[in-house]
Amino acid sequence: MNDHSILENQPEKVDQPPATSAESETTAPDAPAAPPKIHHDAFTWELPAEEITLRIRWFGLCVGYVLVNFVGNDAAIQVPQLNWILTLGAIYALADTWFSFRGRVFLGEWPLIISVMEALFIGLLCHYDTGLNSPFRFYYLLSLIVCSIRHSPLIAYVTLALHLLSYTMLLFPLQNAPADWLTQVLLMVVWMGWVAWASIAFSSLVKRTSMELTAANEQLKQNQELLEDRIARRTSDLQESQALLIQQEKHAAFGLLAAGIAHEVGNPLAGISSLVQLLNRHNNDEYTNKRLDEVDAQLRRIQRILRELIDFSRPATTERNRCHINEVITESLNISKYYKRKKGKKIITRFAENLPVVQLVRDQLVQVFLNLILNAMDATEEGESIEITTEAREGQILISVHDNGEGIKAEDKEKLFQPYFTTKAKGTGLGLFVCRNILEHSNTGTIEIDDTVSTGAKFVVSLYCDEVKDLGEIPPGPAQEIKFVTT
Repeated sequence: MNDHSILENQPEKVDQPPATSAESETTAPDAPAAPPKIHHDAFTWELPAEEITLRIRWFGLCVGYVLVNFVGNDAAIQVPQLNWILTLGAIYALADTWFSFRGRVFLGEWPLIISVMEALFIGLLCHYDTGLNSPFRFYYLLSLIVCSIRHSPLIAYVTLALHLLSYTMLLFPLQNAPADWLTQVLLMVVWMGWVAWASIAFSSLVKRTSMELTAANEQLKQNQELLEDRIARRTSDLQESQALLIQQEKHAAFGLLAAGIAHEVGNPLAGISSLVQLLNRHNNDEYTNKRLDEVDAQLRRIQRILRELIDFSRPATTERNRCHINEVITESLNISKYYKRKKGKKIITRFAENLPVVQLVRDQLVQVFLNLILNAMDATEEGESIEITTEAREGQILISVHDNGEGIKAEDKEKLFQPYFTTKAKGTGLGLFVCRNILEHSNTGTIEIDDTVSTGAKFVVSLYCDEVKDLGEIPPGPAQEIKFVTT
């Protein structure tokens, strides 16, 4: 069995066995996929072969008309009969052409019927022409070439047998057979046999080459897709790393600035506080004592602000400590009250009572809640409110920050947690991205936007806490309002 027959007898679909667990564990996620196995139906062969067939068939018909009507001058030629036979061949070629334009092959499912028709067609042409010496005998060779291109070797060899039978049948009507009739027949047998063998070998080579090119093309497409996927993932990783680096640099610069301010302002404040205490020891009048008390109160307020600023800017730690979620949120609120857009904003808290103390990274949670609170302040106008709620449900502590601003467009919700995406005129697009990375990379919880609210935007932070798994649900507490005023 030759290579071509092996290709033709392949199954139409090759089912790959499932990979074993050992193979799955040892295969790298970025490893290139195995080359696809291409079978004979994986590429369209019939239509290109049909185009070649049509060209050969129309060429033969045109040459036949020329031979019969303009070149042939032998008295033995029966011109009307030959023209009728050629016309029948033209009708068949027209039908084949029409099917080809529609992407189909005429009588493609019955190739032997075509071979019988062509053997009969060529035999009649030779019979009504000059018999064994007719130039139409070369149509047998064209027919064998076409059959070898279109069909399997078995069909081609059967067609060869039919053509040999058709040609030898031309001997019977001859009353005066030529002296060299045996030589002509043997020579024609050799020609047809050689053409059939050569055409089959050539078509097998072309088909195999086409299959190999198809396999190479599929492999190239897979490698291209794999490369694009790698580039996309590496680009995403690079953007995340760059965003985290920028955020860390900003915090480091802010920490240095806060430490410098605390040092430079702290010393004069200590001197002023000492002077106020000395003045308070003297017997002053009521007006003076009242004013000194006011100065002392403002000094304590400035010291408290500096202390909160230093606490927020100190180097972050990843050590988990016992903390209360409501206190962490309160600390974030104390820092946010110095934000320039705090004016006229109302904070409504609904803290759940009896929440357990949990083991979490306090500094990271302060940063997460502060980002959400500042975003809510940016989204609300003066006189509007922001509601912060804590509760326990399904073994998790849920913290929601809900503002009643303009809300977020539906097309922007999928991009909220991507680095550098922002809806603010002067935003960096890193706040929500950093919040998500802090919670997910530390395996602390998740953050998502609630699509059920009708007004504003609501972000929900879900914290994984073993301490609340056995407590059941803890609902939010009563509402308490905190209104920021201009100071």
